[in-house]
Amino acid sequence: MIKMKLYITPGSPYARMARMMVIEKGLQSRVSEQLAQTRVPDSPYYETNPSGRVPYLICEDGLGLEESIAICDYLDSLDGAPLLARPAPQQALAVARLDARAGSLLDGLAVWLRELLRPSDERSQTIIRHEQARAQRLLNAWETDITHPWMSGPFNHAQLRMLCALAFALKIRGFDWTPDRPALSRWFEAMRQRPSFTATEPPSK
Repeated sequence: MIKMKLYITPGSPYARMARMMVIEKGLQSRVSEQLAQTRVPDSPYYETNPSGRVPYLICEDGLGLEESIAICDYLDSLDGAPLLARPAPQQALAVARLDARAGSLLDGLAVWLRELLRPSDERSQTIIRHEQARAQRLLNAWETDITHPWMSGPFNHAQLRMLCALAFALKIRGFDWTPDRPALSRWFEAMRQRPSFTATEPPSK
């Protein structure tokens, strides 16, 4: 059988979501992780994925899939027994709101860290201040939202995205989101025990 190829970078929270799903679904024998070289000129990876983003999955039939949730949903569908919970129709709007808010947190954190990793003379302090403030607002909102039943029920998209976002936030030097957010901290400590999460811990620098 031809193995699927999952292109990743070790520190990407987006790639981590897909990597976690591989483990959650027991697909390690069917998916081979490939390190992608991103954000450099003329990377060979761009021949595989023109956007240069991760994660990127080459399916067994050769089709390429981009974007974390699309990849997670595909992996989840392969055995006909989906793991990720789907909301009932009457819950759909509330759940979509939570998923979008988790995505907003993760996307903003990614912009913030990307800016911090630039050479000091190329950083935009305006962007850094904006994303730091956005993160604080969203984390404050999540201190309440994390108590929604959807966030403590069967594993789902919002939980997966939020778990990876909170872990990623801790990688930002000097930024500790845990003080004064006890509900969020308790949720994170419980969720981070998932074997798929511990197995995909990025290397420390």
